[in-house]
Amino acid sequence: MLFPARCGGCRRRGWAVCPACAAALRPACPPRPPGLDGCASLVRFEGPARPLVAELKYRNNRAALAWWGARLAGLVAELAPAVPATITWAPTTEARCRERGFDQAELLARALAVELGVAQRRLLARLAGPPQTGRSRQARLHGPAFRYVGPAALGGPALGGPVLVVDDVLTTGATLAGAARTLRVAGFAPIYALTAAWTPL
Repeated sequence: MLFPARCGGCRRRGWAVCPACAAALRPACPPRPPGLDGCASLVRFEGPARPLVAELKYRNNRAALAWWGARLAGLVAELAPAVPATITWAPTTEARCRERGFDQAELLARALAVELGVAQRRLLARLAGPPQTGRSRQARLHGPAFRYVGPAALGGPALGGPVLVVDDVLTTGATLAGAARTLRVAGFAPIYALTAAWTPL
């Protein structure tokens, strides 16, 4: 009541995503990164999608999370014959998560899991390295790397089965490919991925 939502795209009061910005978003059709059995992105990273993603990624503005979760959930049927029992995310490094105080991919994964009514689990940890943002295409293709931190890594039961990996922006696909390699070694298959936005390079 005291602080009404503002659209992350145009700052208009009263909307997390206003109708005009929602109508201006363009659907995405990204190529499938190696190691994934299916991949989809909601919108192209252009126009109002840029500030909408930036509001979550850099300013921890969670007003549009339910909006993202509902629309990402609508893409799941295009990827898999059934909703995967496990949803995880491609995490940022622990250092960057401490610095920001949150992980935007985890927030998106949680919103999607709530929408679908399935379990969200932390399965991956990202190894230290430079962020992908701002790097050249060639540099992006060489990273990042992950390690498995799911139940089996801690002496618990193995999970396996279908899994859906969530991230904020797909550019070269290197992050999702790295996540898929680690998950496949851990026994997960098939592996699907969803991102909020796609940046064609």
